[in-house]
Order: sequence, then C-alpha cells, then structure tokens
Amino acid sequence: MTTTIPPKQHEKPIKSPCVSVCALDINDICMGCQRTASEITAWGKMTNEQRREVLQKANARAREQGLLS
Repeated sequence: MTTTIPPKQHEKPIKSPCVSVCALDINDICMGCQRTASEITAWGKMTNEQRREVLQKANARAREQGLLS
C-alpha cells in the first residue's frame, strides 16, 4: 500500500525578506534583501516553492557580496 502526502494546502505564505533598505544596485538587485527587481515585483503572485527558490538565490547573492559568511 502506498501512502501519498497531500500538498500543503493550508501552508501560510512565506513572508517577504524585505528589510526596508530598498535601493537597487547597477544590476537591479536590492542592496537590502538581495532580490532582483523582477523577483520583488513578482513576489506577491509567487507560490511558496517559488519564494523558497528566490530566497535561496538571494542568499547566494548575499554570500557572493560578502554580506553573509
């Protein structure tokens, strides 16, 4: 017998990583949260899975910039 796990239908939306330091650099990346301008714009329409992907990318950008160790 196989058990399937239903999708998380009642999962709360992942909150925005905005830290109210909203300034884009020359690459259109926010210096506060490390999201691109298009990621910031699309955030409200993203699924939690998409938001997790953006958070991973933003974390990688922050590490590349030396903002995280």
